[in-house]
Amino acid sequence: MTNRPGFSYESFQPWRRTFEVGFWVAVYVLNATFNSVVSRIDHPRAAAWEPWVWEWSSALVMLALVPVVIALERRWPLRFDTWRRNLPIHLLVSVPYSLIHVAGMVALRTLAYASQGWHYDFGPWLPTWSYEYLKDVRTYLSVIATVTLYRLWLMRLQGEARLLVAPDDGPPVEPVERPERFLVRKLGKEFLINAREIEWLQASGNYVNLHVRGRDYPLRTTMAGIEDRVDPSRFVRVHRSYMVNLDYLAEIEPLDTGDARLSLRDGAKIPCSRRYRAQLRERFGEAAPTP
Repeated sequence: MTNRPGFSYESFQPWRRTFEVGFWVAVYVLNATFNSVVSRIDHPRAAAWEPWVWEWSSALVMLALVPVVIALERRWPLRFDTWRRNLPIHLLVSVPYSLIHVAGMVALRTLAYASQGWHYDFGPWLPTWSYEYLKDVRTYLSVIATVTLYRLWLMRLQGEARLLVAPDDGPPVEPVERPERFLVRKLGKEFLINAREIEWLQASGNYVNLHVRGRDYPLRTTMAGIEDRVDPSRFVRVHRSYMVNLDYLAEIEPLDTGDARLSLRDGAKIPCSRRYRAQLRERFGEAAPTP
């Protein structure tokens, strides 16, 4: 997909959830329909409704399991630097995935057959489940692969931030350990953003999102890692998952719980935990701009 005029990561966001849900529903509806027709051809002696029950019972349970697989992929992503460690975990998880799929599928088929006054026979459990598992593990990994590719496309559309590294020859033009700028790669293009322009940072899984002028650029690091790389006179940790640039902090609102709510100049609301509140009040007082 190309970056057509009028199409961007920001314009896609309002439709993102609808697109994601619609994509998986369409995939399983089309797959179940196609498989039902093929199964009907392969089993001409079966009742007309049986192939549809077989395929749709399987598809409905698998569709219900898609959010679980997506959550597992988010917890153990398969990237170039993690696949050796995380692939065995996914193969292990595919066993209960298959068991849940088969159990739900059999339950739906049993209900459908009972509504017709028939009895559904799954067959010998172990050999039949073994056959189903071979199909289920392929389906499980295909969902993981689809989600991974989709996330890479989103990252390319959004733009991924990277730390500048020291050149092979000669001294760096700026401190590498405390960078003044970040490199952003977006749709094959590169540009730089100044560290002082980052309004706030938010931890998101294996990334930290750098919020700049209404846009988020994910940086592959941890919050503790980026905290050591930014200017401590400008950036302050306010929460386990948030850090703010004092230049963009507009208001601190105390809460009854002992925590606080921070208002930034762009209108964003950032949580501040009790652990960081006293330190923030002191720092904000020192950094408050003069009228």
